[in-house]
Amino acid sequence: MTAAVVLSGATVRIAGRTILGPLDLSIGLGEQWVLLGPNGSGKTTALTLFGAWRQPSAGSVEVLGSRLGRVDVRQLRCRIGHVSHAVAERVPPELSVLDTVLTGRNATLVTWWQRFADEDIAAARQLLAHVGCASLGARSLATCSLGERQRVLIARALFGAHDLLLFDEPAAGLDLPARELLVAAMSAAAAGVPTPTTVLATHHLEEIPETVSHAALLRDGLVVTAGPVRDVLVDDAMSACFEMPIAVEQRDGRWSARRTRR
Repeated sequence: MTAAVVLSGATVRIAGRTILGPLDLSIGLGEQWVLLGPNGSGKTTALTLFGAWRQPSAGSVEVLGSRLGRVDVRQLRCRIGHVSHAVAERVPPELSVLDTVLTGRNATLVTWWQRFADEDIAAARQLLAHVGCASLGARSLATCSLGERQRVLIARALFGAHDLLLFDEPAAGLDLPARELLVAAMSAAAAGVPTPTTVLATHHLEEIPETVSHAALLRDGLVVTAGPVRDVLVDDAMSACFEMPIAVEQRDGRWSARRTRR
């Protein structure tokens, strides 16, 4: 297996309307991707395919060597970590931060039917320290700020050494300090051993970690362009994707974009 995700003519239709595809895309093992595009471009829908939460209406999707429709997705999902507001909303708010991380092992939302050894607890605490949340373990998730919850969810996604990590607009609604802490946590997650494959969906170049190696621009459910990040995040491609003149800059490993007057 050389690819973590392979889409071949993958299409998603809802109520007779095509909202994604057809897409042809290959994400290699250990690569760090970002999906960029305006609202309605299909980023979140693509992540539901990558995370085995949705079957394609047409075409094929292979995730971690298994083709959707021919695999028990419950087992496949245990190999995938998912960070999104949808996940955050499904986690019981009374659950402690430590227990929230522990639910990541089997991609569940509760811990009561699972057994955890002392080394599991220690590993979960270490992951919380890894994302800057070492002091939060005993608190309920409901008492955490939005930024803290998102970093706790990254620790949850890392627990169990998942092969594929998916981040769906994790910085939405965060202020600048919280965003920067989150970006640092995503960078740390991508630098794990063994190196996981990561895919981040976002609207904003400022949220892209330095570790990202590849990018895909989506518009109207289709790929505008995809490839190495420095080949994709260029003025012409970004302007075509967002349908306005855009200038792209990279400084100290981080990206930014602004509208130009031309």
